Order: sequence, then structure tokens, then C-alpha cells
Amino acid sequence: MIHIRAAALTDIGRVRRENEDRFILDDGWLVFGVADGVGGVPGGAEAAQAARDSVLGAMRTLPPEREPDLPAIVLGASRAVAEMGASVSPATGIASTLTFGCVRGGSLRIAHVGDSRCYGLRGGRLVRLTEDHSVENEALRRRKMGEVANYPPRQARALTQWLGGPVPPRPDCVSVPLVAGDCYLFCTDGVSGAVSDGEIAGILSLPGEPEDLLRRLIGLALARGGVDNATAVLFRVD
Repeated sequence: MIHIRAAALTDIGRVRRENEDRFILDDGWLVFGVADGVGGVPGGAEAAQAARDSVLGAMRTLPPEREPDLPAIVLGASRAVAEMGASVSPATGIASTLTFGCVRGGSLRIAHVGDSRCYGLRGGRLVRLTEDHSVENEALRRRKMGEVANYPPRQARALTQWLGGPVPPRPDCVSVPLVAGDCYLFCTDGVSGAVSDGEIAGILSLPGEPEDLLRRLIGLALARGGVDNATAVLFRVD
């Protein structure tokens, strides 16, 4: 019998005027994740909210034992963001990242688009379970295939996939078997951009309830300047 303790925390940070992050947490349906409205265009908060509401709405229509169609849920969320953008910002549209997971049959099913992240900690070892959809990573992938791929350094972290655009996203999906003692973290880049993977591992390895660990984690991101919204969802498997 799997028992999960979970918590979520979000902070506007010390620079931004609006929190454009949203967290996804439903203990009853065992759904966890984050969405981050893409900056540089208006409507980031609305985009993240639309993504969150679409995911939770889709998951809550499924019986708890049914396997979800994660790519279809992501595409539905992308359509919801695009529809919201048509009214909020028809000239430019709006956009959001989305990284979420659900527990089914003793495993965590993860779907991912953008540069929010999911980490897993097992036996003190932290593993990044998602890869940022960035220009830098796309160039690395193409180079491994023998292609020439150059980009301006200032564009390294620019997104190559997001929700709400004219091109449907192609989510990365992964399944991870759960083991007692595991810890899983979903976070926006306001956390991962300020706190190193080693520091995340150190915090998640500490004793304490998930909400206590999140306060430490986001507190560290704020202490580093809090230049972005910082949002995280953490659950521990007992």
C-alpha cells in the first residue's frame, strides 16, 4: 500500500510584480506538478492557470485506476492556453510550461513540456527526470546526431517547446517505479535556476515534512535574489 505525503509552495520572489507560476496538487487523485507562464509576453499568469485547470479537469474525470493518456492531456492543456490567449492577448498569444505527474499502479507517470523540472531522490542520489526544452539542449541533441547546430549564447535558455503555440507540443513522457523512501520534486526555473542540483539533493535528504523542506528550498532561492517566481511541489513515498 503506497502512502504519500505531499506539499506545495509558491512565492512571487523579490523582483517580479506578479506570480506567473501555478502548482498542481491533488492528494485524492495523486496528481502533482507545476506550470510557469512564459515571460516576455502578457498573460503569463493566465497561461499557467489555464494549463493547471485543464490538467486537473482532465485527471479528475478519470477513475483512479485508469491509466491516463498523458500526451492527450498535455495537448488539451495546450489548446486551453491557446484559447485563453485568444481573449487575453490576441496579438501575441500566451504560453506556459507544464511538468506534471500522476501516481498509478505503483509508478509515477510524468509528462513534460518546457523548462520546469521534475527530480527524483532515492537513497540520497538525485536524478533529474526531465530535460529542459531549450535551444542549448536542442543544439546538443543535433550535434550528437552529426548535425551542425549553432546559436547565439543569449538564446541558450530560450524554449523550443511550450503550451499555447501554433505548433502542438510533443511532451516527453516517462514512468518511474515508486519505492518507499523516494522523494519527488516538481519545480519551476525560479527554483532550479537559483539552487544547484547538489543543494536540492542536500535539502531533500534532510528529515522533516515536505512543507518544511519546501520552505528551505524556496527560502534559498529567495536568498539568492529571488529574481523569478519560485514554485515547487514535493511528495515523499512512505
